[in-house]
Amino acid sequence: MTGRIQVCAGTSGVSAGADDVATSFKKQLKEQDLDSKFTVVETGDRGLFRDVLVDIIFDDGTKTIYERVTEKDVQKIVDSHLKQGEPVKKLLVGKDYEQFFKDQERIVLQNCGEIDPKNIDEYLERDGYTASKKALKMKPEEIVEVMKGSGLRGRGGAGFPTGLKWQFCQKAKSDQKYLICNADEGDPGAFMDRSILEGDPHAVIEGMIIGAYTIGAKEGYVYCRAEYPLALKILRHAIKQAEEKGYLGNNIFDSDFSFHLHVKEGAGAFVCGEETALMASIEGKRGMPHPRPPYPANEGLWGKPTNINNVETFANVRHIILKGANWFSDIGYKKSKGTKVFALAGKVKNTGLVEVPMGMSIKDLIFGPGGGMKQKKIGFKAVQLGGPSGGCLPELLIETPIDYESINETGAIMGSGGMVVMDQRSCMVDIAKFFLGFTVAESCGKCVPCRIGLKRMHEVLEQLTDGQGTMEHLNFLKEMSQTVIDTALCGLGNTAPNPVLTTIKYFEDEYLAHIKEKSCPAHVCTPLVDFVVDESKCIRCGVCYNVCPADAIEWKKKETARINQEKCIKCKSCITECPVMAIS
Repeated sequence: MTGRIQVCAGTSGVSAGADDVATSFKKQLKEQDLDSKFTVVETGDRGLFRDVLVDIIFDDGTKTIYERVTEKDVQKIVDSHLKQGEPVKKLLVGKDYEQFFKDQERIVLQNCGEIDPKNIDEYLERDGYTASKKALKMKPEEIVEVMKGSGLRGRGGAGFPTGLKWQFCQKAKSDQKYLICNADEGDPGAFMDRSILEGDPHAVIEGMIIGAYTIGAKEGYVYCRAEYPLALKILRHAIKQAEEKGYLGNNIFDSDFSFHLHVKEGAGAFVCGEETALMASIEGKRGMPHPRPPYPANEGLWGKPTNINNVETFANVRHIILKGANWFSDIGYKKSKGTKVFALAGKVKNTGLVEVPMGMSIKDLIFGPGGGMKQKKIGFKAVQLGGPSGGCLPELLIETPIDYESINETGAIMGSGGMVVMDQRSCMVDIAKFFLGFTVAESCGKCVPCRIGLKRMHEVLEQLTDGQGTMEHLNFLKEMSQTVIDTALCGLGNTAPNPVLTTIKYFEDEYLAHIKEKSCPAHVCTPLVDFVVDESKCIRCGVCYNVCPADAIEWKKKETARINQEKCIKCKSCITECPVMAIS
């Protein structure tokens, strides 16, 4: 038997030991004289966090997928599967894997976890750079119309129509124009751009070639955060390969069009995800936003017309050029066309990257690919959409379709695609404090509403979770939120109060409990919690006893646990791990 061994080795895979697994496979194959029969290929991550994922693909097309493979498992797979044709059953993927991918429609992610991102030939075998060759034979105005007809909207958060954005920049008169890919992904729990760059970098490069030709740009930048070392390494390698093939540089595909692509590493400032701050950073200035107009399409990088789209947007472009506007617009829902990649995290069974058609309900995503709640006895409570600038939506809105307009109507935003699922053990006041704390730390400090307003709001939330809240505090949060939204200089400040406003709107009872009863219903805010075991709920499992770092839990088999208040340090380990919320 001969074939190919694929090891998912993006950042997620590497963190679980993918490099060691791949090295071990190569070593075993060499020692057993199988290296001429099997090739070991390191791909990007496929999306499902069951790392390390390993595919055994025989030349007859038979494919076997293993999950949670460690270095120690490699010899078993080689001896049993590769030599004897008997798969190692205990490592095979199960129903969770099938459920995760069943309802997905992978367009942007179709190559992630399936090809070697460091080998341009594997991308070419999947129609790579065919779209850019086709586009260079079209008139720029024709491409604009195709993009407009497709209905593709920016996947970075605002959802502005891509074709229209390109048209504005195309019509701008200038001797120089620039095209920028925004890969400064900073939302907590979001990793879509990273995975695309690690798993299919040429798709982004090809989308940028088409975009640059359309608007008339000869220079382009990928602005990627320095915290993505693997993505940057793979991206730079891909750019070099494209240059060697003649797909980047002077006279691309022997045409009159030239396009040079550069990589700019960001220093980790969340605010640099905002267009004007990002351009300032590329120019070597401090990353701070400036008012618009002028808009980048007229006066952007170094004062020249500039178009900025994010990674996922560019990764869609080649498919639209190859398959047509109607093909793309037939996917999706109302004004939101195509698919959307979400980073599904939190208290859900299957975490990872999910790509689904626009219009799928939040419920179908969480209980479909997501597999439902991690602990069924502790049910769904809320989902945070749109990152730190998004909003928390309750169970009563779980049937909401995932499209720009429907999500905006709830008070949340689509954002770049972060989706954090919370169960009944989540305190919504504490959640609001967490996300607001993030935006306070990431504010550039240029404008007063963001610099001072958000800080005061965060201080009030701290008082609420410490048991010092008043009704005046609640009114202050509502009023200051609206003030910041109306007066902040950029998108960070304009949307930063969203987690506060949505948690007050949908979970006001929790705020009132913190204020009036000085209690935290979710048992999260330590100053408001007396750690006591509810005997009627305790199932005598001993989980709390095993996780307590202070030996404060007194428990014997088949007996109800008790807490020694003198030893208890209120670390919340018992509350976090109790499967039935028996500790209050």
